[in-house]
Amino acid sequence: MAGIMTAAEVFEKAREAAVTASGPDERALQIDYPALKTQIQAALGDRKVALVHVNRYLPEGYEEQGRFNLLVLTTGNVLYDMVIGDSYFRYDVVSLNDLDKVQVIDAVWENREKRQEEPFLSLRMMHADETHLLLALSDEERKSLLAFAKAVTEARNPEK
Repeated sequence: MAGIMTAAEVFEKAREAAVTASGPDERALQIDYPALKTQIQAALGDRKVALVHVNRYLPEGYEEQGRFNLLVLTTGNVLYDMVIGDSYFRYDVVSLNDLDKVQVIDAVWENREKRQEEPFLSLRMMHADETHLLLALSDEERKSLLAFAKAVTEARNPEK
């Protein structure tokens, strides 16, 4: 596990992600960064964060809510799914122990714009009727997602 992060460091990751979240044909994100910092601090409090994964592209169903999301795993095995947009911030919180199913998918998708197939990796964590999804389209994102998957697997299914 990498170094432990604070809420302030999670905010910095969110700020960095916001800079790159706008596509060339989109209006740049209009985020109130001081408010976002306060919201992240209020959500996480003094919890220590083990891992953060940024979804550059929002999973299906999130489109009307924001531009990107952060998935945060605390050292106490609590998952935060934070959705961030222009004037939108929400988060879901779930203990890894409460997950019903964890699924990793390593496949290809048809990119119709580029007319080619591209690899992707996803980690789905489901509980009740909710799904928390990590997406990876690049090698760097794959590293982050695989670290997250390893941490979730080890927490939920320790080797005896």
